[in-house]
Amino acid sequence: MTAHFFNHSLVNLHYYRFGNGSKIMLCFHGYGMHGKQFSVLKERLGDEYTFYGFDLFFHKETMLHDQSIQQVKKGISKNEYCELITAFCAHQAIDRFSVIGYSLGTHYASVLAEKEAQRIDQLFILAPSFLKILPILQVFSKNVVANLAFRKLFLSERGIQMALSVCKKVGVIDLKSHGILSKEMATPQLRFAFYANVTYLRYLQAKQSDLIETLNDNKVKCHFIFGQRDKMYPQHLADVMISKLNFASKTTLDEDHDMVNKNLPAKIYELMYDN
Repeated sequence: MTAHFFNHSLVNLHYYRFGNGSKIMLCFHGYGMHGKQFSVLKERLGDEYTFYGFDLFFHKETMLHDQSIQQVKKGISKNEYCELITAFCAHQAIDRFSVIGYSLGTHYASVLAEKEAQRIDQLFILAPSFLKILPILQVFSKNVVANLAFRKLFLSERGIQMALSVCKKVGVIDLKSHGILSKEMATPQLRFAFYANVTYLRYLQAKQSDLIETLNDNKVKCHFIFGQRDKMYPQHLADVMISKLNFASKTTLDEDHDMVNKNLPAKIYELMYDN
């Protein structure tokens, strides 16, 4: 595995490259993770695929050239994001590719599929958070007054602990998720990253009707993967969308939300070649 930067006018995009196959897969990790998350796929699929695992915005080494509050509040459009990825592909001489996204990464994967389905062979969506956007986060990210309150609350250690406790009490998150999120927001840098992700990415939402239409038109194979014990993103989330897709499947793993592990490569391989 090697680490690299792609310097774009918007961002210095950090990514990892692993595998040496002729096929390409673009990888979008989950919240609080990094571009190496899908390196578990290398041993099983690395002879056939070359993987590019990006550090997403406000994660690890990827840095906007301007990470000020004002720039974060401005946000990024779907077109700006897709121009970044297409510029990266042009730089790497990548034509066609497959895409895999997990949790937060499904926002990136689904928007890319909406705009560039004609280039995608297979789409793997794990724990599709893009299908379950909490209304409260919509308000916090898009309403000016609410966003100011959100920033004041979530950049405070005491404020974030109060917010997580309320979310656990009302059932928005379970005990395990509460523990994970507490660790992921333990420092000022991590709390800023959470605020920035919610605010900066507020326009990065695929229009489901357009996504379905273009996936069908381009005959993209879509694989929705859920954890049987994942309470944040239960498996019924994708049922309506799958019913409208011509080339889609749903798989439920014996996992909770943390499903990107040593058991995943065999299932990805099976989905690639047994369907």
